Amino acid sequence: MASKPIDPIDELIDELVDKRRDPLGYAMLAFPWESSKLAETGPRRWQCEVMEDIREHLSNPATRYEPLRIAVASGHGIGKSALISMLIAWASDTIEDTRIVITANTEQQLRTKTWPEVLKWRNLSITRDWWRPTKTGIFSLAPGHDENWRVDAVTWSENNTEAFAGLHNVGKRIVVITDESSTIADKVWEVIEGALTDERTELIWIAFGNPTRNTGRFRECFGRFRHLWKTRHIDSRTVEGTNKKYLDELVATYGEDSDIVKVRVRGLFPSASSMQFISSAAVDKARAEIVDVEPYEPLAMGVDVARFGDDSSTIYFRRGRDARSIPPIRLSGVDTMQLAARVAEEHRTHGATVICVDEGGIGAGVVDRLKQLGLPVVGVQFGGKPLGAVRLQDGVKVANRRAEIWAIMREWLQGGAIPDDQPLADDLTGVEYSFNSRDEIQLERKDHMKARGLASPDDGDGLALTFAVPVLPSYEDEDEWVGDEGRSEAGGY
Repeated sequence: MASKPIDPIDELIDELVDKRRDPLGYAMLAFPWESSKLAETGPRRWQCEVMEDIREHLSNPATRYEPLRIAVASGHGIGKSALISMLIAWASDTIEDTRIVITANTEQQLRTKTWPEVLKWRNLSITRDWWRPTKTGIFSLAPGHDENWRVDAVTWSENNTEAFAGLHNVGKRIVVITDESSTIADKVWEVIEGALTDERTELIWIAFGNPTRNTGRFRECFGRFRHLWKTRHIDSRTVEGTNKKYLDELVATYGEDSDIVKVRVRGLFPSASSMQFISSAAVDKARAEIVDVEPYEPLAMGVDVARFGDDSSTIYFRRGRDARSIPPIRLSGVDTMQLAARVAEEHRTHGATVICVDEGGIGAGVVDRLKQLGLPVVGVQFGGKPLGAVRLQDGVKVANRRAEIWAIMREWLQGGAIPDDQPLADDLTGVEYSFNSRDEIQLERKDHMKARGLASPDDGDGLALTFAVPVLPSYEDEDEWVGDEGRSEAGGY
């Protein structure tokens, strides 16, 4: 008896179902990469990384039904519209009755730029005949599914949020994509957040945009809400197929650290203000620095103790000019005893010369416990009087210990090496300064940073605490190590 021939449509459906948690595998299957219709031979590297993030999240039963939030801040020309299009095609093709909403800052952006790209890729896909595209949506041609299996292109409006408020799709999949996210109103973000609450539902929210504003909810994805988001800064110069000549001209014209280059090229948010205490250039230099230190050089540990529920306690290590070799530690949801136990464990492993702990508030409990254990701990009061360990230009003084140790760290960054870590970089460059009535420099308080949409600088304070007390270097010329402006009479830092 002859076997029944395999229906190619059924075979394709089976292949697509296999890719329901694998957008990259879907993209390689669904689009004609080898044809002249596409200038690429496959997705670009950063596009692959985003798709792999999605695959990892959906493939894990423990995270599958938790909201996946991805924020991508980028320079120009990286292919974000292409990735948006690939993700829309994947999401709609691989699970029945998927609901997708895509929005942008203006109708012109959505109708003339983003949506035509979505339709182009939809028409190139292997399933193009399964869908009915319109000027405002894409609808399934499967009988009885056109209302629930769809993609909607919606221009956001603070006064009309029904399209987002009605995003419920229990047991299926919901995808929200926001383009040019920097300009989308906070109210719209709040409505989207409220909609992504269905149980046992795949919930994916991807926010793309050039980082044009240093305030707002898109900025907060990289700041105080970064524990909820997978974030990426994409430098256009690192992406295949971008116009490198044009990008280099922008850098040559405006400078690497200019706001124009940050936003259009590097995918970074503009400077907070002219009162930025540590420059982005200094931080970038330290992120790229490689230094060699002897293993017998004294090791300083800095411990910043979390005060709020969304903050992290951080532990940083620094040996001379090297704060990179021993990775920092971030701990969320631990009490003072648990934190003290972890600090003690790290001390046993690395043999710190001194452990400097922010003892303000609940940090005092950590200091007390480490003293009980006989460890070389020093409690640091950020609001306490400075030790006079740093001399600034023009006779300017610092107001307190926190400003003092940050000033020492700022000088150290000229030759120091730090982890190539974006949260740390954001902390170091995000802190602003002002002058008090005595013309002393004081740094922005953590609660003020939160009000501006930035994260509490837990990482920045953790590193700064390694400069709270002198640790003597083993070589003679201390000036060569830290410089005259960053020395203490008590010794080197």
